[in-house]
Amino acid sequence: MNTWPLQSLTMEQAQQKQFQLVDIICRHFPGSDFLSGGDLGLVPGLNQPQMTQRIEAVIADFFNAPKAALVQGAGTGAIRSGLAALLKAGETLLIHDAPVYPTTAVIVEQMGLRLIRADFNQLDEVAKAIEAHRPQAALIQHTRQKMDDAYSLEDVIACLNHYGIPSLTDDNYAVMKVEKIGCECGSGLSTFSSFKLFGPAGVGVVVGDENAVSRVRQSMYSGGSQVQGVQAMEVLRGLVFAPVMHAVQALVNDRVVAALQSGAIPQVKQAMIANAQSKVLLVEFHQPIAEKVLARAHQLGALPYPVGAESKYEIPPLFYRLSGTFRQSDPTLSQRMIRINPNRSGAETVLRILRESCRDL
Repeated sequence: MNTWPLQSLTMEQAQQKQFQLVDIICRHFPGSDFLSGGDLGLVPGLNQPQMTQRIEAVIADFFNAPKAALVQGAGTGAIRSGLAALLKAGETLLIHDAPVYPTTAVIVEQMGLRLIRADFNQLDEVAKAIEAHRPQAALIQHTRQKMDDAYSLEDVIACLNHYGIPSLTDDNYAVMKVEKIGCECGSGLSTFSSFKLFGPAGVGVVVGDENAVSRVRQSMYSGGSQVQGVQAMEVLRGLVFAPVMHAVQALVNDRVVAALQSGAIPQVKQAMIANAQSKVLLVEFHQPIAEKVLARAHQLGALPYPVGAESKYEIPPLFYRLSGTFRQSDPTLSQRMIRINPNRSGAETVLRILRESCRDL
């Protein structure tokens, strides 16, 4: 069994991401401006909090994009807003030939979109699907939807751009972990949740094409639909810490995989790293003991479920079942495989909990 995880930032690259963002903040916030808690309400002439607009400009600069908007509804809200900016109800959307993430499936149903599928691992199939159906837009999930996914985000976007197909990238679980996100690779829009980047619950980010982002902004006329300045400040603070924290997590994943592959725990058949959806450790057992291992691990201090998938609230390691899209692609995996996200823990803690959980069985 092989996986093709995304290439994580090295610690040095992660530090440079942090330094770059702070440098941009300095350019946008002179003096004590950054020490403000953030304003509220519909500022005349802006129709949004002034601090929110300033932070959207920082985010756009950081991702080398013309424009950015903070939206309500976390990552799902960002995808919903982005798709609504690119498509009308009932139009055609090209997607990868894989199980659709459940929250995205709800958006597709609500908009009455007609789905066209193509295997993004095979660019010739993508080209054939475009030529046959001429979709109005495409949705690309940056992280993996199936165990054997290996497609290059840049190559898929380049193919779409060749045919003039606008694209939206679901960059959840990839932002601040990899060198470039979708809009930096040529996609029209990137969408992601700030909650997965140590920000506040419920705030999403749409960044990319100026016209598309402007349409997102126009849909947020009322005061209640705005992301307030206080929330926007939380988004930016979380972004600053995200790259280094995720680089540390990637190092821990590597150390745990190396230990398990060398036979540290006899009950483990193999271990691998995968983006499912966040970059996690997949552990396969010789016997169908996955559910029992999880139950015991939770008694030993592992988190039994995610809060926001790597949110600021998730400190202990997460021992959890496989993602829904992975289970759909191969239902037999659920009895013999689990996923582990170290979160803020070290390799020793992950190995101790896993070893004791297996030994008790």
